[in-house]
Amino acid sequence: MWPHPTINHFLILKCTNAETLAINTLRHRLAALAQWHIDQGFPDPTKAPVVRKVFRGIQALHPAQEKRAKPLQIEHLEQVDQWLDAAIAAARLGNDRGTELRLLRNKALLLLGFWRGFRGDELTRLQVEHVEVAPGEGMACYFPQTKGDRTYQGTCLKAPALSRLCPVEAYVAWITASELTTGSVFRAVDRWGHVGVVGLHADSLVPLLRSILNDAGIASADLYSGHSLRRGFANWATSNGWDLKTLMEYVGWKNAQSAMRYVESADPFAKQRIERTLLR
Repeated sequence: MWPHPTINHFLILKCTNAETLAINTLRHRLAALAQWHIDQGFPDPTKAPVVRKVFRGIQALHPAQEKRAKPLQIEHLEQVDQWLDAAIAAARLGNDRGTELRLLRNKALLLLGFWRGFRGDELTRLQVEHVEVAPGEGMACYFPQTKGDRTYQGTCLKAPALSRLCPVEAYVAWITASELTTGSVFRAVDRWGHVGVVGLHADSLVPLLRSILNDAGIASADLYSGHSLRRGFANWATSNGWDLKTLMEYVGWKNAQSAMRYVESADPFAKQRIERTLLR
């Protein structure tokens, strides 16, 4: 008996895209296919032995090291923040509302994305009416559904008000200047200062982030991606004494494996550990 038609379709998809798509991308597509069948009340065809066999074969034929986003370090965040403040002041002095609004948006996006450990898609899905600000304390961001929320219970993620590099202050400055009351928090702004009706597309976040970093003088800006803010925060937190459980609860990771993919060791080559041994 031939495999289920859906399995045939997926096997063709896997084989034809094996050389161009990452293993994780194929894995995500497999998971989406499985979830669709479960949601429709059908058996999950992706558990078939033939699918698992093809997947293992692709991994063997096309081994590849997982590419990870370059983490944004705290010193680079400070450098970009200082550049943005100077650029905002210059735009105000020149009465350039379009530039001022874009810079205010970019500052809010950068600081909130870093200190909350947001992914790019979370930033683009954030709605004004789902944000509550407690002046001097912090802000709460509600999402009706998050990546791992299969039951649509919603998730509320909080960000603190800080003495410097403050995400709350940056958010309030952007919302006040843009006069937004509902809808997407982060939107396009044209040269005349008109704020877009819809939110930024998730695919626009990476070029926008790289443009901000490049303008601020950060080297190798093209190495950063939508996960750079989350990885940067995870590395900052662990280097400042956060244990893995605390980090997972704050960011919203459900398992340690997901969290560890974002954390880099402070001594990645084990140089310091080995050197201490040699000095004994």
